[in-house]
Amino acid sequence: MAVYFDHRIEAPESSDVPFQLSWHPALPVLAVASSSPASGGNVDLYLQQVNPTAEMKSPAVLRWHPIKPVLAVGWENGDVVLLTHPSGDQPVLPSTHTAGITLLEWSSSGSRLVTGDQVSTGVLAVWKVDARGRLQGNHLVKHEYGNPITCCIFRPALPGDDVAKLARASVSGDETALDMFSWKGAPLKMGPQEGLAFYVSTADGGSQSSTATLLSVEGSIKTLLYLDKRETLAVITETLMLSQYTLLPAGGAQEFMKVKLSGKSGQKVDIIWTENSLLITATGEQFIRLWDLERDDNYILSLDETLGFERGEMINCVSFCAGKEILAAGTSHGRIAMWRMVVQPGSSRGDSKAQWKLQTPTEVHGNVTQLQWGSSLNLLAVNNSNTVVILSEHVMSADFSQQVAAVQLTPTQLSITQFTSGLHVALQSDIHIKGVCVTKDSVTVWNGKQVTVYELSGTVLRNTGSFLCDSHVVAVYEENLYTVEPSRVQIRTPQGTVKQLLTFSKAEGNPVLLHVCQSYLAVGTDAAHIRVFDLSRRDAKAHCSAKNLADQISNLGALRSVKCNANGSQVSILISQVSGRPAVSLLYFYDVEMDTVTHFDFFTGRPSSGISPQDENEKHLFGAELSGRCPVSHFWDESEPRLFVCETVPISSESSSSSYLDMVRVTLRVDVSVVTLFCTQEHGLLLQDCYPKPPGLQALLALAVPYYYFSCKVRMEVFRLSPAPPAQVPHMVSRRALRDFVGLENCEKATRDAMLNFSFYLTIGDMDEAFKSIKLIKSKAVWENMARMCVKTRRLDVARVCLGNMGNARAAKALKEAEAEPEPEARVAMLAIQLGILEDAEKLYKSCQRYDLLNSFYQAYGRWQEALETAESRDRTHLRTTYYNYAKYLESMGDKSLAYEKSDTHRVEVPRMLQDDTTSLEIYVNKMKDKNIYKWWAQYLESQSDLDSALRFYESAQDYLSLVRVHCYMGNIQKASEIANNTGDRAASYHLARHYEGHDDIKQAVHFYTRAQAYNNAIRLCKENGLDDQLMNLALLSNPEDMMEAACYYEEKATHMDRAVALYHKAGYVSKALELAFSTQQFSALQLIAEDLNENSDPALLARCSDFFITHSQYEKSVELLVAAKKYYEALELCVSQNLTITEDLATRMTVTDSKDLSEEARKELMEKIADCCMRQGNYHLATKKYTQAGNKLKAMRALLKSGDTEKIVFFANVCRQKELFIMAANYLQSLDWQKDPEILKTIIGFYTKGRAPDLLAGFYEACAQVEIDDYQNYEKALDALTEAAKCLSKAKDSSSGQQELRLADLRHKITLIKKFVHIRRLYAEDAGDAVRLCESLSEEPDINPAVRVGDVLGFLIDHYCQQSNYQAVSAFSVYSFVLQALHKTGLSLDRADRRHSSKEEDEVEEDLNE
Repeated sequence: MAVYFDHRIEAPESSDVPFQLSWHPALPVLAVASSSPASGGNVDLYLQQVNPTAEMKSPAVLRWHPIKPVLAVGWENGDVVLLTHPSGDQPVLPSTHTAGITLLEWSSSGSRLVTGDQVSTGVLAVWKVDARGRLQGNHLVKHEYGNPITCCIFRPALPGDDVAKLARASVSGDETALDMFSWKGAPLKMGPQEGLAFYVSTADGGSQSSTATLLSVEGSIKTLLYLDKRETLAVITETLMLSQYTLLPAGGAQEFMKVKLSGKSGQKVDIIWTENSLLITATGEQFIRLWDLERDDNYILSLDETLGFERGEMINCVSFCAGKEILAAGTSHGRIAMWRMVVQPGSSRGDSKAQWKLQTPTEVHGNVTQLQWGSSLNLLAVNNSNTVVILSEHVMSADFSQQVAAVQLTPTQLSITQFTSGLHVALQSDIHIKGVCVTKDSVTVWNGKQVTVYELSGTVLRNTGSFLCDSHVVAVYEENLYTVEPSRVQIRTPQGTVKQLLTFSKAEGNPVLLHVCQSYLAVGTDAAHIRVFDLSRRDAKAHCSAKNLADQISNLGALRSVKCNANGSQVSILISQVSGRPAVSLLYFYDVEMDTVTHFDFFTGRPSSGISPQDENEKHLFGAELSGRCPVSHFWDESEPRLFVCETVPISSESSSSSYLDMVRVTLRVDVSVVTLFCTQEHGLLLQDCYPKPPGLQALLALAVPYYYFSCKVRMEVFRLSPAPPAQVPHMVSRRALRDFVGLENCEKATRDAMLNFSFYLTIGDMDEAFKSIKLIKSKAVWENMARMCVKTRRLDVARVCLGNMGNARAAKALKEAEAEPEPEARVAMLAIQLGILEDAEKLYKSCQRYDLLNSFYQAYGRWQEALETAESRDRTHLRTTYYNYAKYLESMGDKSLAYEKSDTHRVEVPRMLQDDTTSLEIYVNKMKDKNIYKWWAQYLESQSDLDSALRFYESAQDYLSLVRVHCYMGNIQKASEIANNTGDRAASYHLARHYEGHDDIKQAVHFYTRAQAYNNAIRLCKENGLDDQLMNLALLSNPEDMMEAACYYEEKATHMDRAVALYHKAGYVSKALELAFSTQQFSALQLIAEDLNENSDPALLARCSDFFITHSQYEKSVELLVAAKKYYEALELCVSQNLTITEDLATRMTVTDSKDLSEEARKELMEKIADCCMRQGNYHLATKKYTQAGNKLKAMRALLKSGDTEKIVFFANVCRQKELFIMAANYLQSLDWQKDPEILKTIIGFYTKGRAPDLLAGFYEACAQVEIDDYQNYEKALDALTEAAKCLSKAKDSSSGQQELRLADLRHKITLIKKFVHIRRLYAEDAGDAVRLCESLSEEPDINPAVRVGDVLGFLIDHYCQQSNYQAVSAFSVYSFVLQALHKTGLSLDRADRRHSSKEEDEVEEDLNE
């Protein structure tokens, strides 16, 4: 717990009213300027302990050097003095100013000092100061502006690397800084280390940069601000006019925004500026104003009377601490209001006023006129016009041991609570308490300089010893005190006498942390060593050797906290890293016996890999609650060595904390979880419980089974500074039972140990040992407590045993019924409900998303608002039911607020609810304008014999039946008829028809029965009264039964037989209709009936109808009937005889699939006959289909070949895969233009191959070769084709008595000739003469044609002689006679036209040769 304590300055007698405060930027030194009528004024310097160190006369302005302890003081006579602390040197600057000093400003590093005065000339001087803060020579610059100087601000230097800072970081071991200094790293950007350009404002509204005029505004300038992020200058005048200027590179300034700040005129204005571009003003009003210049937003923060502020309390001054993000404001009633900046997840700082949280005020009395935060973030100086108070933030000391607790209230006061006797006393010490340690008989306090021991005797605290000691930490065990000094721990008596020394080596370091638990002392050193001592004997003995944690923990900087358990076997440790920041999520454990270090990582919610992991159930239970958190405090149970507890906070909150005080401050404003674990050598760390810290409690003090002990909050989080009287000291310690001991707080030790063992074994999952530990316990309270424990552990099997021992049959029954729920959480929630743990039940229902059960839970416990919200957002299925139950609840409470409307049951429930209050009910009826409600009200009026009003409301409700009924009752038959006719309401028409029937008005009765669609009643009246004409129409409108009755009526009367036939047919009695039609010769009706006949009809009727249609030459209809009668042969003969086209549909219907109708042979015969008929009709595709169905694929292929459908022919052949079909398909494909389609060519070859017909394939190859010769003169391809033909022919079987051998010999002869010709062509390129001789020899071969065409041979020779220009040889060769001879050998002759053409060509050739 952190609070503010006041330290009033001890001002000298010469000092009077303080009017100015100034903290040193880096040191805890406060300068206070005060005025005195006698001496004119003083300047006093105070250290953190507020002792005055110096004083001077007549101050005007104070300004500290930014680094050195040098205070610049400006005097009313124009002198400027540099006061050095602590030496007290007071050098005076050379006389430059002749009037009171109004301006003192240091540069960022303190190398320059700017001074200004208030004379009309406005003298400004710039002085140079060395690194030690000493003045160097005379002023560097002196300038007169002609007006008093008001403000000065230095412009920050351009960004660059701070060489001094990098050097310090390098020396401390920062690798990044070392790399930047090394040659390997990037070059340093040596920017200026200090910005020396500054802006000065004057009383006339001018602003100068260096010595050049930058801008001018109206009125005197009050404040200058520089926005570093936007590089803009903000100017605020005395009239609160805010202007913002963009600084131009050339040196000018351009205004881009100007606005008037709101404020109370005539009041002193306090203006501060934050690093987040936030302008905060206090103008003597009940609120402060905040202007976000970066976001162009503004808002106000006001005081809250509920926190202790008074109505009409004004805010005079403000101060902002950027490190703690706290805004402090002083009020006219002597209170300090503090707002803490709270950043919401997903947002940034300064977004809205909702991020500022007002704290409970601190009272200092008087009228606060000035506030200022000190260099130490824990110090706040307050000026209340009479004196100066320094508020220091401290951690309130607290301790618990052996059922005695002590909590600090004020710097010198403690609240002591003894739980065994219920004693509560206050301890008033004569020293400022920095620490406290208690035992059952004593209270020890210290302040770092002195230790005082008090003995607790009854209700009196008696001082038994006090001695000086510089130890900052003290521990107590029995009659011994343990203090620390360098390299050793001193064991002292209460009077301070040293009894024993526990020494530490230089490597082990100096002891800085002490903790005693039972008879064991744990010591932590500044060198990260820990040692444990056994105190049970007369002299303390080492329990283990020193352990160097730096060898086990990487990046270890220092130990923050060390605690040991009750038997000295385990030590828990919190550490800080090398950077000084806490090890955010890790809590370390040192096992003394095993000499091992392990840890629990609260970021993942799991222990280290060296510790036994939690089971899946524990992970599921606590993983989400622990993940993303960090420990801030930790404790062991005083008597149970296995039990450990710690406080955790979210990492995002703790990660920004660098000190213990910051972490304590974090615990005050974020959600804190209390985590309990079991720690053993065998099982490692096991999570036992985790729950949020209860509201109203401050911090965890200790764990002593069966309680947690907390320091608790009182009404004000920050205590009043005046000490409270002892009688009014609040109780500051509260205890809460452990989860396993709720209801067992006062149990005996045996029961307590049994419960601890049960909890431990249940945690590790050893149910046998768990039940053994409690089998002798008979107390129902113990079993109930264990059942409650099962809610946390979700062990329903254990819960059943507990409920059985409790004798809680109702809960056991509810738990058994809950087993039907699929979600384990829902079943556990039912157990929690039965045990009264409603909060856990609610969480469980939410975790498993069973919002229907959660809705029922809320309803059962009267939490209707939450039930309705759940139904609206999560359980829409039960929304109306929820509203209905809520309305029933309100009604039971006497609240008739008409809540039934949202459940949509108001039409029934509201009239029922208001039936005794007819006036309210009538108002409700008229208000709602609902038809159902109108009807209910009309019925009520009718029951009261108010028929006219009832008719009016029946009409509004559009209840036409009731209207007709009432009109009939009143005798208004005509009106009733109009309503029935106009509305067409069936119920109204039926009622009116019954009325007419009762009055023997048959015609009207039939009419209204018809309108009511009550045709059976209308038919009945028509039959009874002989209305045959209307009977037919009514029967056709009615159902089949009524049609049958009407048809029987006509048949019995032997009149209108056509109507009887039609009605029988319409009613579905086709056979009856046909019989009646044949018997009465109703041929037209027979025609209509036959259209509805199908295969399900009687075959005899079908045959009879078929004969009827044949007689009347309607052969198509007759065929359909024969097919329906399954007389397929007759139908087929009729088709053939009458040349009827067999359609696809008819053929399908004639295709028999059921073997019961026809045998397989008969079915195939029928299919072939159908196919033969289709062939005759030219329907080849259908014929193919039927031949295929008959199994005759050969005929099917023939039919398909006649169709000429090449694609289907190829497909059919591939599907059937029969040799004959392949050959037939290939023969068909040869009839196509296969020369131009390579796909057909491949298909032909493939089919002949699949059909195993090599002779046919050889013939096809010969045809291919001839085509290549005749059409393309391509003898190479022709040779390849003939070669393939020879191969195929050689494979064929000779069944023609030698014909195949002759054919093969002829084929080989052709191959030989073609090979010669091909060889001649290829040889010509190498040896033309030899090629010509071979060609001439080839031309003389007998039977050369058609293997090699003679024309191709002669053409080859002619080409050769022409290329040789040997035209005589051509003539001598007698080409023409040779051609004629060749043609004569082939048996060809030329007609006359050909001869004339040849003569002409011969002449042309001769002309060419002559040329």
